[in-house]
Formats: sequence, structure tokens, C-alpha cells
Amino acid sequence: MGPQRKLLLLAAAVVGMITPSAASAAPPSPAPNPTQLLTGPEGGSGSTVGPGGALYVTESAAGRISRVDPRTGVITTFASGLPKSIVGIGGTTDVAFIGGTAYALVTLVGPDVGGGDIVGIYRVDGPDSFTVVADIGAFALSNPPSTPFDIPTGVQYALETYRGGFLVTDGHHNRVLRVTRDGDVTEMIAFDNIVPTGLAVSGNTVYMAEAGPVPHEPEDGKVVSFRPKSATATEVASGASLLVDVEFGRGGDLFALSQGVFGGGPPGSPAQPNTGSLVKVNGNGTFTVVTDGLDRPTSVEFIGNTAYVVTLTGEIWKVENVSGPPYGVSY
Repeated sequence: MGPQRKLLLLAAAVVGMITPSAASAAPPSPAPNPTQLLTGPEGGSGSTVGPGGALYVTESAAGRISRVDPRTGVITTFASGLPKSIVGIGGTTDVAFIGGTAYALVTLVGPDVGGGDIVGIYRVDGPDSFTVVADIGAFALSNPPSTPFDIPTGVQYALETYRGGFLVTDGHHNRVLRVTRDGDVTEMIAFDNIVPTGLAVSGNTVYMAEAGPVPHEPEDGKVVSFRPKSATATEVASGASLLVDVEFGRGGDLFALSQGVFGGGPPGSPAQPNTGSLVKVNGNGTFTVVTDGLDRPTSVEFIGNTAYVVTLTGEIWKVENVSGPPYGVSY
């Protein structure tokens, strides 16, 4: 199998195609309707809520982090000059803040895919200056996973703050890494071929979305949880294909993001437009569809009772009134 086909297969597993969300519970009535906040980001990927309550979004095709006013949709450049995507996915893929300092997760930019940059976590020191604080690529080369892989430095997907440092999912090496701001990288938990993606934290408990391997059957799309010394993860909910993110909303409601319906064709083909969905995790281990018709979403953040969804095509949509009583509508 050639390098290009391997990358296409990996794109399918990490970013691409999902079958319809197989929600086990009835959809909400009435369903919140998404409205477009803005368009323009180049290669939407990860996001976070940062200083001033603003939305910060990575633009992987441009090597940029942008600040978005969640009320007006005004977008400004927060930092530029970070590594760009060179194989269609990767580059600067996620962002997180510790205090007022931003950190960017950069992947698929090393020599193993024809690049010349460091795979890891970059601290943002200024609008166009950065310091590499953790070389995750070097760790991966020295500590390969037990599951089969094609890219030695891995494909890191999500960055989440945790106990003064970070957690990082690797959707290709099937593990979660724990990283300190001093650059120490350790394996927190490893999995079989389940393709870990988005992260959320509540106290010491980590919640993680699983995309599931190709062909991304609905039963393989899961939200799981684990703690620092867990040997295995506990299933929280399942039944939505290729989940790419998980986040808490107002009132402690837990939500997950499903990217879309696989349109057929070879591995790496994009999802069908407008088939993604935001789903709510139910206490009985099922999902309820909150809203669908999203165009290949990649990440979601919550500000108040509004969800902000970033898409692969460079759009940001807001879904208002997503949590149930006393915070929102009755599902």
C-alpha cells in the first residue's frame, strides 16, 4: 500500500465519513435550528472557549488561530505562522488555554509525511512567535503503539487541559497521551483500534469520543470515560457513527458530535454535505439527536446554552437552547 493511500485511509478513520447517527432515543421536539455565525476560516478543525469568553478556532490550511466574537461573528487573527496542513489533514489542529496563554496542537507535519516541522504542542508567545513545549512526534518514534500503524509520529486529534498540563488523543496510534508544560510525554491509556477523537474533562474523569474504525458502524461510535489510573475505559453511550467531539453543556448535560453520512467511493472520500449531527448523551447509554443537517462538523464548544459548531468547510454554526429544563427546552 503506497503512502498516499495510507493517508487516505487514515483520513477516513480520523476526519472523514460516518453513517447516519443511530440515535436510540426519539429526537427532541421542537429541535433547535442551527444558524450560521460566519464563514471564512481556512480548514476548520479544533476550537476552544478562551479569554473574554470568545471562541478560538484553528485554521489548519492556513496555520492560524482565529478569535471569533460569539455574539457578532466578527473574526480576527489571534496567531499566524504555525505549521499548515500538508497532506489534506493535520497541521494546526486544536487549541487550548491555560490562563491567558494559548497552546496549539500540531500533527502530520514531520518528515514521515514529507514535512519538516515538529509534531507536538506549541506555546503561543505572540501573534507570530511560538515555542515548542512538547515533541510528541519524538515520543511516538521512541514509543510505538501496540496496534498497527502506518505513520510513525501518529495523528494527534484533540488537545484538552488537565491538571496543569494536557491530554492529547492520537486517532492513529489509538491512545491518550498526558503531556506536561515542561515537555514530559507519557501514555495515559491505550486502546484497540477504536480511533479516539474528542475529549472533555469533569474533575478527575476524562470523557472521550470514539470514531470507530472503518466502516464506522453506528455501534462503534461511542462516548467512554476513564480516570488517571484506569486500565480500560467505561462505555457511557453508543450508537452514533464516527463521533469527532464530546463536550459538556450547561447543567452538566453531555453532548457528542457526529460528522456525517459516508458518501461511498474510496477511503478518504468526504462525507455527504449537510449530514452531520449534534447528539445528547442519555442516562441509559443512548443518544438523542439535538439537531442534524450539519455540514461535516469537526468540533463543538458551549457558551451558555448555545453550541458553536466548527465545520471542515470553514463555517461556524450556532445551535441555541440545547440543554433541557431548567436551562432550555423540554425534549
